[in-house]
Formats: sequence, structure tokens, C-alpha cells
Amino acid sequence: MANVVGGVWLKEVVGVLFLVTYAIVGASGIFGTSVAFNALSNHSLCTNSYMLVATACVFVLASARKFEKIAWLTWAGFISVYAGVFIVVVAVTQVARPAAAPQTGSFDLGYHVIGNPNFVTGITSVATIFCSGAGTSAFLPVISEMKRPRDYNKAVYLCMGIVTASYLTFSLVVYRYCGRWVASPSLGSAGDTIKKVSYGVALTGLLVSACLYIHVAAKYLFVRLLRDSEHLQKNSIVHWSVWLACTFGMSVVSYLLASGIPIFNYLLALAGSLTFAPLALGLPGYLWVYDNQHWRDGTWWRVAVYWLHWAMIALAVFLTIGGTYGVVQNIIDAYANGLIGGAFSCADNSGSS
Repeated sequence: MANVVGGVWLKEVVGVLFLVTYAIVGASGIFGTSVAFNALSNHSLCTNSYMLVATACVFVLASARKFEKIAWLTWAGFISVYAGVFIVVVAVTQVARPAAAPQTGSFDLGYHVIGNPNFVTGITSVATIFCSGAGTSAFLPVISEMKRPRDYNKAVYLCMGIVTASYLTFSLVVYRYCGRWVASPSLGSAGDTIKKVSYGVALTGLLVSACLYIHVAAKYLFVRLLRDSEHLQKNSIVHWSVWLACTFGMSVVSYLLASGIPIFNYLLALAGSLTFAPLALGLPGYLWVYDNQHWRDGTWWRVAVYWLHWAMIALAVFLTIGGTYGVVQNIIDAYANGLIGGAFSCADNSGSS
């Protein structure tokens, strides 16, 4: 689609963005898995070792060639993560105070109807929230393997409906009871016992989420490399070598990102601003404008819709530039303030020790 509206250069730019996006989100899955391992074991091993174990597991799972081979994993992952998060949502309503809050004396939940953050903090938060529902670009490759492609729209509406409703309700409940003391990642917000239970339940989902993103990115790279070759469909040594090289390469890149930016929220914010903003806001807006130029001279409603799509494109540019700046500045500050010990650190990232 990018090739149709912008030529080869836009096609290549979007392709690179696609790979970078899912490498970053895959990194968040690897990082989350290392947090789970640390929480469950009370940090009995170096965090970097846990990341290597998580990366190896993700590589193996992602190397199945077709979505149909890992379809059962998607259901297991969904149930696992949903149940793990739900446990925390219920638990925060039952504890006297959030785990991250001062454990003695009075404390303030810090509620604000309208907050007053500085630009860096505000735009990073926006990018993090935006990332939670911006993974729609991963849906497109799935249609090629659907038995009934005509059901694609229904599947998208159902999926995004459940995701949006869940994010909204779960986040509102957690914020109501934790306020500004929500842990990062949030599964640690209700104390150590609940953290262990929730991570134990959600561990499968954390691995599967990283596996799916690595699989999607590797498949795009694989098809690009072998598009004009007989080995694309042939069960040959070349076919398998290239496929495994793609999944291994994407897994390694995600591991390096997870080690270099070992704060969960910043990984999500980086994906939300640097790559999801152009992919989920800018490109769809431009595709619509390209197909509907005649709406510019139609009724007032059509004219309004036409310019709203241009507003989407402008918003994508703002979030890409402003959000990336905010995240990078936060990462620099985190290193300077000692919140991040360094790349490939052994420090506990779960708060269990």
C-alpha cells in the first residue's frame, strides 16, 4: 500500500518502521519475562541471564513458520495475560495501600482531574497509552492465512473492542486505588505475594506476546528476502536457513533493546512515538486521503472528514517528533539519576530484592 501512494522510498521507509516497531515491542515482552523470572525467583540469577533465557524461548516459539501452528499459543497467551492482570486489578482494591507507596505514615494518591506535567513527562505518558492500542499494523499479515478473509473486519472489531474496554476498565480501577503509586510494570502494585501469583499466571502470555511480534517481523523480512525465489514456498535448506536467520536476528535485536532500555514504560513509549505513530496514525490517514481526494469538494460533512484525516497525519508527525524527544530525554535522565544501572545489568528489575 505504501508503494502505491508513495513509491519505492515510502515502501522501504514503512518496511523499516515495521521491523523496528516489532523489535521494540518484542523487547518489551523479553523485558517483561525477565521481570517475571526475577519476581518468581526473588532475583536468584543475574537479570541479563534471565533476558537471555527469555530470548531463547522467544526464538524457539517464533520459529514456527505459520500462524496456524502457533494459534493455540495465542489463546494460551491471551488467557494467561488477561488472568494475570485481572488478579492484580482485584487485589489492589483489597490492600491497605499500594506496594510502591510509603509503607508507614500518611500518603497522597495524587489524583488530578487535569494534570500539570512538563512536556517531557506528558508526551511520554501519551506515547505509552497510545502504544497500548496501536498494534493494528500486525493484523494485516494475518489475513493471508485466514480461512475466511471476509471475516477479517469482524475479527478486528471484536479484538479492538475487547482490548479497548479491558484497558479502560482495568487502568481506571488500578488508578483509583493506586493513584501515582502504580508500579512499573503494574503487576507489582499489590505487593510481593500478588506479584508472584500474577507473574506466574501471566508468564506464558509475556513469552507469547514477544513471540508473536518477532514472528510477524521475521515473516515480513523473510518474504522480502525470498519473494522472487523458488525457496519462498519450497521446503529447502535455503528456506529454513533464511527463516531461522530472520527469527534469530529479530530476537537478538529485541534482546539488545531490552538490555539497553531496561524500563518497561520507556520501551512502550518509544514504540508508541517513534514507530506506531506513523504506522497507526500517519500512514492510514494518508492512505484514506489518497483514495478520497474528491471528498475535499463534497458536502460539509465530507469536507470535515477529509480535513480530520489531515489532522490525523499532523498528529502523527507531532507524536513522532515530540514523543521520541520526550522518551529519549527520559532515558537520558534515568541513566543520569541512577534509575538505570546500565546496559546488560544484573540489577533486579522486579523490586523483589
